[in-house]
Amino acid sequence: MSDAVQPTAAEVRAAAEAVKTALDRHLAAVEQRSGEDDPAVYEAFNHLAAAAEAYDELLYDRYDEVTPFEIPGAEDTMPPYTGPEEPNALSVLIRRDYAVAEPQRLLAQARRVATADDDEGPAVDAASTVHGALGILFGEFEPDEIASRHKEFGLEEGDSTLWVTAADTPPEAGEWLEAPFEQADPQRVVCRFDVSAVFDDEIGDDLDDDDLGDPMHTVRDDDLDTDLDEELVDEDEDLEPLDADR
Repeated sequence: MSDAVQPTAAEVRAAAEAVKTALDRHLAAVEQRSGEDDPAVYEAFNHLAAAAEAYDELLYDRYDEVTPFEIPGAEDTMPPYTGPEEPNALSVLIRRDYAVAEPQRLLAQARRVATADDDEGPAVDAASTVHGALGILFGEFEPDEIASRHKEFGLEEGDSTLWVTAADTPPEAGEWLEAPFEQADPQRVVCRFDVSAVFDDEIGDDLDDDDLGDPMHTVRDDDLDTDLDEELVDEDEDLEPLDADR
């Protein structure tokens, strides 16, 4: 980092004072908490997390030094659960991000599916664009199959998350279709599961190669060499379209 953007010693000192103030505020909120899910404690926790993160960054930028503790930031935590203790209904919210890493592979696979289903009709024409190819493949295969075979479709995985949220009653048919994720309430999340390269980086920082024999690690298709040449892309065994009743 250049001297032009390096924080001053006074800025680091001010950030340290902000942490001290946030610590006092958090302790006071805990001492006066009105219950297990007191919003004042939650707010003070987030304020302390933000102050500690800012101080840690400035300390590193100025002195190339870090603090010996880590406080999860507000973005890494969920608010207190306020949903029903015994939910009568559930919603499962899933987001998976992909990058179109190999457009030609994506187009080739979409053309193969379209040709088999449409025989030179409109679907084959749609397979000539990335937009159309995505529509064909996600229309033909279930999202879980896309996720497990993403490399075959020329896609590269990004972050993904799954939220299980509680509801008092099941919604009416068609009630939320126009805005399916607009009413997601973090305070009704029963559990969540996140997948991100960020976690892999954190593990890699702490472990040597010999320590990576994690019994919880699941071998996925992206752990294997699945590179295909153009001849294999066209072969029937690359893709097995789902049965019509799935």
